[in-house]
Amino acid sequence: MSEPLPSSIKTDTAEATQEDQLHINLLILACAFMNFAVMFWLLIYLLMGQNYSTNVPLAYQAVSLGSLVYYLKSRNFNVFRFIQLSLFLFAPFVMQWSVGSSITSSGVTLWALLAPLLAVVVAGWRESIPWFVAYIVMTGVSGFFDYFLGVGHTGGMEMKTIGVFFALNFAAMSSILYFLIRHFVLETEKIKDKLDQQHALLLDEQRKSENLLLNVLPASIASRLKEKDGLIADGHADITVMFADISGFTQLTAEMDPKQMVTLLNTMFSRFDAMTDKYGLEKIKTIGDAYMVVGGLTPGQAGYAKNVVDMAIEIRKFVGLHTDLIKLNIGIHIGIATGPAVAGVIGSKRFIYDVWGDAVNTASRLSDEGSKGDILVDKVTYGRLHHQFPFEPPIVLDLKGKGDVVVYKLKNI
Repeated sequence: MSEPLPSSIKTDTAEATQEDQLHINLLILACAFMNFAVMFWLLIYLLMGQNYSTNVPLAYQAVSLGSLVYYLKSRNFNVFRFIQLSLFLFAPFVMQWSVGSSITSSGVTLWALLAPLLAVVVAGWRESIPWFVAYIVMTGVSGFFDYFLGVGHTGGMEMKTIGVFFALNFAAMSSILYFLIRHFVLETEKIKDKLDQQHALLLDEQRKSENLLLNVLPASIASRLKEKDGLIADGHADITVMFADISGFTQLTAEMDPKQMVTLLNTMFSRFDAMTDKYGLEKIKTIGDAYMVVGGLTPGQAGYAKNVVDMAIEIRKFVGLHTDLIKLNIGIHIGIATGPAVAGVIGSKRFIYDVWGDAVNTASRLSDEGSKGDILVDKVTYGRLHHQFPFEPPIVLDLKGKGDVVVYKLKNI
């Protein structure tokens, strides 16, 4: 029955978990209840003028309190638990045998039931089995001797006195069990409440982490990254890329203090973020005063080229009508291109999701070549959308690294 302490329980209460500490406190409380009950039981016997040896209850208290002192010094819960459960189990039977039978002792062996019941709580259901079996065996042995040796013998006590002690034993034992179980339930609920609070905080932190991840990566990529580690790289046969650059921003930064500059960029790019969500596109990154958006990264997405152009038109209108931006003479020039590309996550620290390909380079070059208010698109984008948007006649630009390229300017609508 000296089962080892479960590995989850620390013998040092400073290191014990809340649940482990509850088990320890519950056994100490049971120890206090039982010592008080033994004194009360003995006092009642003496007040009623019954001759009863005090050796057993005093020995019980000496061993019980000794084990408690030992535990408080050593923090060895294994030994303390074994001694207390043994006392709970065997002391009531010894008390009965010192009085006589179960009748003359007024059913004092009922107290022994506390041993297997407490073992379930403080040691676990598996470890409680030997204690329960021992209780049943001891009860059977006691009944055997009562049957053969205690018939008709009351030890000189009147039956009404025996009846009173039966009631006292049942009431006291029931009270101890009730208060121990009540204490256990209340403390368990407190632990549960704390765990619920910690779980809520954990979920809140998880939501914040997921939102932060979604601010860095597209939702589909963030989901894949959470499911498994490893390289994420996808080839896309066709996407539409947009670069939006702020005109006159370099000169403006020399005239503005850092806080004003960051506030200005935040105002513009936050509005651009809202437009990105509105049109179902993916913001890839900001590079200084440039804003990069891609359509077509989501499998099965249709109409992304039109959505990119619609967003470009809304950006141009927003910048052209915003009072503060007009005062600062800020404009926007945009480049859009369509074609194959590769997308993936790079880096192991502060990783980013990026897109590479000829369409990316072309869109960036078109943005660089544009003037204030221009929206320039490549030939592929024009071929798909010239029936839906008004374009000016084609022009040929000498783009860096690409040579002569035919481009189209979207009319201001």
